[in-house]
Amino acid sequence: MNYYCNPLNVTYRYQFNNNIMRPDEPIQIDREAADPSMILFQGKYYIFPSMSLGCYVSEDMVNWKNYRLPDNLPFYDYAPDVRVLGDYVYFCASNHDHPCSHYRTKDVLNGPYEEIPGDFDFWDPNLFVDDDGRVYFYWGCSAMDPIRGVEKDPETMKNIGEPVALIYGNASVNGFERVGDDNSVMPLSDEELESTLDRMFAERGGSREDMDPRMLAMARGYVSRRPYIEGAWMSKFNGKYYLQYAFAGSQYNTYGDGVYVSDSPLGPFTLAENAPFSYKPGGFMNGAGHGSTMEDLKGNIWHTATMRISINHNFERRVGLWPCGIDKDGELFCNQRYGDWPVSVTGNAQDPWADPEWFLLSYKASMSASSYEEGHEPALAADENCRTWWRAASNARGEWLEADLGKEMDVRAIQINFADDKIEIPCPGEIRGTTQARYIEERDLRTRYVLEGSLDGEAYFVIEDKKEAESDLTHDFIVREDGIRARFLRVTVYEVAYDQPACISGIRVFGRGEGDKPVIPAYIAKRVNDLDFTVEINGRNAVGYNVLWGAAPDKLYHSCMTFEKSTRVGALVKGREYYVRVDAFNENGITEGVVQKLC
Repeated sequence: MNYYCNPLNVTYRYQFNNNIMRPDEPIQIDREAADPSMILFQGKYYIFPSMSLGCYVSEDMVNWKNYRLPDNLPFYDYAPDVRVLGDYVYFCASNHDHPCSHYRTKDVLNGPYEEIPGDFDFWDPNLFVDDDGRVYFYWGCSAMDPIRGVEKDPETMKNIGEPVALIYGNASVNGFERVGDDNSVMPLSDEELESTLDRMFAERGGSREDMDPRMLAMARGYVSRRPYIEGAWMSKFNGKYYLQYAFAGSQYNTYGDGVYVSDSPLGPFTLAENAPFSYKPGGFMNGAGHGSTMEDLKGNIWHTATMRISINHNFERRVGLWPCGIDKDGELFCNQRYGDWPVSVTGNAQDPWADPEWFLLSYKASMSASSYEEGHEPALAADENCRTWWRAASNARGEWLEADLGKEMDVRAIQINFADDKIEIPCPGEIRGTTQARYIEERDLRTRYVLEGSLDGEAYFVIEDKKEAESDLTHDFIVREDGIRARFLRVTVYEVAYDQPACISGIRVFGRGEGDKPVIPAYIAKRVNDLDFTVEINGRNAVGYNVLWGAAPDKLYHSCMTFEKSTRVGALVKGREYYVRVDAFNENGITEGVVQKLC
């Protein structure tokens, strides 16, 4: 199999979270993996996400396997940074309670990991090794403070010289940095911020002087409506330095990665023409921020980043992976046009802009189930929204959910997305940490099911039998490259974690229809202010649309998938010109629209 489908098909561990702002409230339970660092080391690919007790390993960028790592690593610290330096892999993570150490090893999976004691605390670290062997370090995670950089001694990991401020948030100019779903919230000015803080403290009868400095800094950032500028990652291509950073906020659909460019690892940096670099506000699962960028063995470039669910907890998140590259003008881009559809990995020189080979067959399919809870009807598993789901009325073995595609189809792949809803169980271990206190589930749990197909809804055949599986793959992806003929797809659930009722947010079916592609869509795109534009679409025979925009007609690097005929995009940069195109898709293929200059 040489196809994958976002989010990555790996084990996502449960988190038992204390509420940092309201510690007396019940524990919040969700699955999480985020902030991935991806490296190539000794011929294998490794992804290290937050709160996973380990890493994912692959030999082909398609099939990933979870591994636990030695226990002396700081797994309860966020945003692990991993880089290759000589014969070693270096690991560090975020903490504000004590100086952060680096750890190094020559054997990623078995260790040992040698600790190199740190001399200052930091958040969202990133180590970068330049072509000449010099080492640089970047960090920062704040709505008020910048991302900073400094040179490091490669042996001691001590700073050489003083840190330099490199990137500040600028949401009044960079529309994509604005917080809120769909970049909907404008930041407060300094004067508005101070006035709001004064009013807030006056209403509560306290003062700033009485507040813990760290909590005060968090309050300032929240009240300011300014984006957290975080998650630095440095890449170098063709002599240029590309400092990537995450913006907006992990709980929003617009969480993404911007990029600044420089001729020097410590700047000065200029916002890239193609900013944001990684941005996925639409589709089944959105968000594409706080990630990393890596070249594979064939020289293809890939970007991995955080995708959001954020229903059971703000940090209910997953990991996505996309092809990217550098264009002839040195612009770093990432292809997320169909960013949660199946992706083919060729293993050779890869076209990062290749259209999908298979198309979505299951949007608004007729859904039925053995039972359901009110408010979690079967239809919610076919609305292309990971934040809604079918929930069975009981936790009995054998509850089932079925999609009717309406007619016989050529099915090539099925993604089964299990969800969580209202889990209320005792925490199975000790709550640890302070910044985001939690317990990470250490046990290996199981997700067991059988996937069947049918042509007539009466006679069924087995596509995938996992009723005895030992795995816990909650975004399981089943590929049949040669195709199977089916109209009905039924998932029968035999076991999920903690014996909860089965919940499925999507039975997503991909393949090839046998009808006509959509007609070329007519549309009106209008820039309504410096940062926003709207699109009104008049299309026929389409399931949905991709709104594309960019700095030139041949540089439409940004995209927003929508199933509506009217949408707003809030990701423009003030003072820059843009071009727009609207493409239409259905189960039979993709039809490109006509490029317009955005006015």
